[in-house]
Formats: sequence, C-alpha cells, structure tokens
Amino acid sequence: MPRRYDPERRQRIIDAAIRVVGEKGIAGLSHRTVAAEADVPLGSTTYHFKTLDDLLVAALRQANEGFAKVIASRGALEDPHTDLAAELAGWMGEWLAGDRTGVELEYELYLAALRRPALRPVAAEWAQDLADRLSRRTDAVTARALVALMDGICLQVLLTEVPYDEGYARDVLRRVMC
Repeated sequence: MPRRYDPERRQRIIDAAIRVVGEKGIAGLSHRTVAAEADVPLGSTTYHFKTLDDLLVAALRQANEGFAKVIASRGALEDPHTDLAAELAGWMGEWLAGDRTGVELEYELYLAALRRPALRPVAAEWAQDLADRLSRRTDAVTARALVALMDGICLQVLLTEVPYDEGYARDVLRRVMC
C-alpha cells in the first residue's frame, strides 16, 4: 500500500497533543492518546516526535508563538507614548478573560519545564522574548522584572481564582518601572 502524502500531519499531531493536555493534563499525554486524538496511526506520532518531550517542546513552542502574536498585534510596545503599565495590565486582562482552558494549558506546558529539562530552553525563550520586547521601552533589568511580575500575577489569578484586578496590576507594574 503506498504511503499517503499528508503535509499537515505533523501540525495535526501538535494540535492534538495540545487538546489532550488541555483535557487530561500532561499526565494523560501519550503517543497513543495523541494518535487517537489526531486520527493518525500510532507510528506517525513516533515518526514526527521520537519522545513525548519532543512533542511537548513543539506544543510549548506553538503556545509561545501564539502569545507573541497577541503582544505584537497590540502594537503598543512600539509606541513610546503609550502607557506601558496600562498596556501590559490590559493585555493580561484580555488574556485571562479569554479561554481559561487555553491559558491554563499554556501555564501547564510552561511549568512542565520544572520536571522536564527538554522544555526549559523553550520556556526560557518565552520569557526572554517578552523581556526583549519590553526592553524597547525600558532597560533590560526592568524588563525581566516586569516579565516575572506579570507571570506571578497571572499564575496567582489562575491558582486562587481571585478575579483579575487590572488597576492593581497597572499600579504594581508602574512601581517596578519607577
């Protein structure tokens, strides 16, 4: 039987892995569950991703790219007249008000780097990319502090289910920038 040409298969596998992690957590991820979700033969998942860590790296990288597009689409980091603290607080509010499952999934993938060293470089890329973007408007040390603060605020909202307070976020972000 000839092999079917399927140029989108790799992407479908990544998308399926993201759905599996969203539904079952990282503990529910296996080549078998992803193959079933993607509706591809099991061998396809191992052909494209030898290990689950390889698949998680691809999923985290895709989540990072989506995040970078959101930041870039707002354009405020390029405008020196925009209130940076208000812009960042607004962005966090939009992100947290969106699909909560997607936000939780991104953090689950991000935090998986604690136990899966293969994910650490991708998690670090996310933080560095955002710090680099913020460095266009502030110094590098402040940019890194803003990333850490934003990360902490978002994680607290997710873990405590306390509603996001944009005014609070804007105020503490401004304090870091002073």
